[in-house]
Amino acid sequence: MRAPLSWLREYVDLPASETGRDVAARLIAAGLEVETVERTGAGLKGPLVVGRVLAVEELSGFKKPIRYCQVDVGGANGTGEPQNLICGATNFAVGDNVVVVLPGAVLPGGFEISARKTYGHVSEGMICSERELGLGEDHGGILVLPPEHEAGTDAIELLELVDEVLDIAVTPDRGYCLSLRGLARETATAYGLPLRDPALLDVPPPTADGYPVRVADPLGCDRFTARTVSGLRPGARSPIWLQRRLQKAGMRPVSLPVDITNYVMLELGQPLHAYDRSRVQGTIGVRRAESGEKLITLDGVKRTLDAGDLVITDDRGPIGLAGVMGGADTEIADAAAGPDGGTAGTTDVVIEAAHFDPVSVARSARRHKLSSEASRRFERGVDPQAAAAAAQRTVDLLKLLAGGTADPGVTEITTPSGPRTVRMAADHPDRVAGVAYGRETVVRRLQQVGCDVYGNTAPSGTPGAPDELTVTVPSWRPDLTDPNDLAEEVARLEGYENLPATLPRPLPGRGLTERQRLHRRVGRALAGAGYVEAPSYPFVGAAAFDALGLEAGDPRRHTVQLVNPLSDEEPGLRTTLLPGLLASLRRNDGRGSHDLALFETGLVFLPTGNGAVAGRPPVTRRPTREELDALDAALPEQPRHVAAVLAGSRERAGWWGAGRSATWADAVEAARTVAAEAGVRLTVESAAYAPWHPGRCAALHVLLDGAQVLAGHAGELHPRVLKALGLPERTCAMELDLDLVERAGGGPVRAPHVSTFPVATQDVALVVDAAVPAAAVESALRAGAGELLESLRLFDVFTGEQLGAGRKSLAYALRFRAPDRTLKAEEASAARDAAVAEAVERTGAVLRGA
Repeated sequence: MRAPLSWLREYVDLPASETGRDVAARLIAAGLEVETVERTGAGLKGPLVVGRVLAVEELSGFKKPIRYCQVDVGGANGTGEPQNLICGATNFAVGDNVVVVLPGAVLPGGFEISARKTYGHVSEGMICSERELGLGEDHGGILVLPPEHEAGTDAIELLELVDEVLDIAVTPDRGYCLSLRGLARETATAYGLPLRDPALLDVPPPTADGYPVRVADPLGCDRFTARTVSGLRPGARSPIWLQRRLQKAGMRPVSLPVDITNYVMLELGQPLHAYDRSRVQGTIGVRRAESGEKLITLDGVKRTLDAGDLVITDDRGPIGLAGVMGGADTEIADAAAGPDGGTAGTTDVVIEAAHFDPVSVARSARRHKLSSEASRRFERGVDPQAAAAAAQRTVDLLKLLAGGTADPGVTEITTPSGPRTVRMAADHPDRVAGVAYGRETVVRRLQQVGCDVYGNTAPSGTPGAPDELTVTVPSWRPDLTDPNDLAEEVARLEGYENLPATLPRPLPGRGLTERQRLHRRVGRALAGAGYVEAPSYPFVGAAAFDALGLEAGDPRRHTVQLVNPLSDEEPGLRTTLLPGLLASLRRNDGRGSHDLALFETGLVFLPTGNGAVAGRPPVTRRPTREELDALDAALPEQPRHVAAVLAGSRERAGWWGAGRSATWADAVEAARTVAAEAGVRLTVESAAYAPWHPGRCAALHVLLDGAQVLAGHAGELHPRVLKALGLPERTCAMELDLDLVERAGGGPVRAPHVSTFPVATQDVALVVDAAVPAAAVESALRAGAGELLESLRLFDVFTGEQLGAGRKSLAYALRFRAPDRTLKAEEASAARDAAVAEAVERTGAVLRGA
C-alpha cells in the first residue's frame, strides 16, 4: 500500500516538521512493515509553470517532426513576453495548456535546463512530458493540462510534484491498512492525535425505489448497497489532484467515474464498481455461477466460470466476478465524439458497494489467476459497515466533479448480524507479554484500536475477585477473534521494544536425549572428516527407484503415499536417503563442483503393513488417549538413517604430491566414523545389494544382543546407476540405520582411560586364502590377543607370485598396553603369539616368513 504523506495529513494533524521517515519510524514501532519512503520531486527546482500555446511552426528538413512554439508563461520569465521553445511532440495544439520548464530550473535526476540553440532556433526552456516530470513512464507525448489554469501558474504546486510516499507491506491480518483510513488511524494512535474519519458521512436511509437488487446467496454477500447517479458530463476529466493521488498510490488514471471509485477504495478501503446504467438490463443479482457459464472480464479475457464462483448478474447472465473484476458488457464508456459533433459516453451509472465473503473471493481470484486491487482487499477483510459511506462518497464526488444528479432511491440489502465480542481477563495481556500493563492501559489501548470495552472492576481488597473485560470488536478488524489477538494489540501499541528479554528456564534434569546427542556427534564427526551436510526433501517416486536399479519386489519400493503430494512425480515418502543425496551431488557436479563429499541424517518412512488408518480427531475438544493411540498406530516406522556420497578426488594433488580419488574404502571409512561416535565396531563383509556394484559393495553389521545384525551398506555405485542418474564415474555411497547403531552402542559413549604407561607395538603378517575377508582375520586376532590389546590396524595387503595363486598377505600393527604397569617384552610377545594362534585356527592363516 502506497500512502502519500500529503494525503495522510488530511486525516491527522501531524506536526509540520514530521517527515516521511519520522512517520515510518512510528508506524514500524506500531508493528507495520514500511518498506521504503520515496521522495517524489527530489532535486526538482523551478521555475516550472503552466504555459498556454500561442503559435506552432512546423519545421521541415529533419528526420522527425520538429515544432517551434510560442508559449505564454505569464510573468514567470520576468518579461511577460511569450517563450520560444523547440518541441518534438505533436499531441498538443494552439490554445492547449502545457507544463514549461524555464532556464535555470533543474528537473528530477539532476537535469539542468538552459537556453540553447537547436534545429536553427534558440529554445528558451522545454515543454515537459510525464516522464520528464517524474509523474510516470509515459514519454510518448506532452502533458496537456485542463484549460482552466492560467498561464504562469506554479506547476510544482499544481501537480503536487514534491511529496513523500510511504510504501507499506500489509500482512494478511491487517487488511484495514490497505486504505488511507486505516493507515491514518494507525498514525493517529502512534502520535496520540485525533483522527478525522473520512467514513463519517451523512448517509441517507434505504428506500423502496432504489435500483432493484436481488441477493440469492446471503452467505457470499451479506451487504449490497446500490446508488444511481445520472446526468454525468461525458467529457468530464479527472482533476489534477485526483489523478496525482492515484498516481502516487500506484494506480493509473482511466476515466472520471473509474478514477473516483478507485480513489474512494484507496481512501476508505471499500472496493466499488461502477456500471453503465444503459448497459445493465433488469435487476442486479448476486448468486453462485452455474458451471460452464461464460464471462468476458474488463481485461478482455473470456472466462469459464466455476460453480464456486460468486458472480454479479443482470437479466442476461453474469456481468461481473464478485469482488474480483467487472464484466466488459457493462463497462463505463470512454468519452468520444458523437455523430452530431457532441460528446458521447456514459452519462448514467449504478454504483455498487458490497461486502463479499473473503474465502469465496480468494478462491475465485486464484482459480482464474486474476488478482486485482479489489480482491486483495476482500481477501484480507473489508469493513462491512463502510459500504454505505463509500457509496455516498462516490456519489458526492460524481456530483462535484462530473455534474451528476443523485437519484433519490437508495438500495441497501443486509444480512442481520450482531457485533463480535470477546471476553478476556483484564490481566491477560500482562501474562502474555510478561509486562504489568495494568487494567487502565489495557482498556485505553483497546479503545484506541476501535474497540468498545466493558467490564467489572474487582472491589478493592477482595482477593481473587474476577476482573473480566467484554470487548466489542470494531467492524474493520475481522482478525480480532480471541483474547490473544487483543493482547497482541496492547503489546504492539505499548511498543515491542519495551518487552523484556528473558531466557527460558529449562526444568532441571532435562536436556538432549541420547538419540539427539548421537545425531549431533555424527554430524560433527562427518563434517570434521570433510563432508558437507546437504538435507533434501523426503519425497520420492518410482522413477528414483528405477534409476537405482531396485527390483520390483524390493521392500524399499513399498512407500507411504501422500494424499496431496507437492508433485505427482514424487507421491511417496522416502525409504532411503540416497535419492535426495545423489540428486544434490548431481546438481553440484553439474555446476562445476567435481570433488564432492556430502552427507545427510534424516528420517525414512517404512510402512508397518498393519492396515491402520488415521482418523480425523475433532477440533472442538482435546483428543482422548484412545484417539491419540489410534493415530500413533497408523503412523509408519520412522528410523533415523545417515548416508554419505563421494565423487571426484578425496585428496587433491599439489606440490605435496599426487592426489587420490574417492573409492569404496572411503565410503566404508565414513560408516566406521559414524559407528565410532556410538562406540560400536562395524563388521564389514562383501555383499551384492542395489544400487552398489556387486564386486565393490560391503555389508555393514553391528553386534546387537549377541548376534550380528545388518545395519547398512557402503561401496561404489553400479555403473548402470551412474548412467541413469547422470553421476560422475566411480561415485561411492554409504547408508546406515543410525537408530540401530545407537541400540548396538549400549548407551552413552564413555571416555577411554588414558594410560601413563608406554605402548608395545608388534607387527604381524599373515598369509590367507584370497577369499578370506580381512574382517575375519581381524576378529580372530582381537579374540586371541586378550585384554592387553589396545588397537589393531591393517596397514598392508600384498599379493604376488611369492605367495602363490589365490593367496594374499595381510599385515597388522598390534598395540599392547597395560593400565597399571609397563609391559615386558615377553608379555607383549606372548599376547602376539596368542593372537596369531587364534587366527591360524579360525582362518587357516600362515605366519608369513615362518
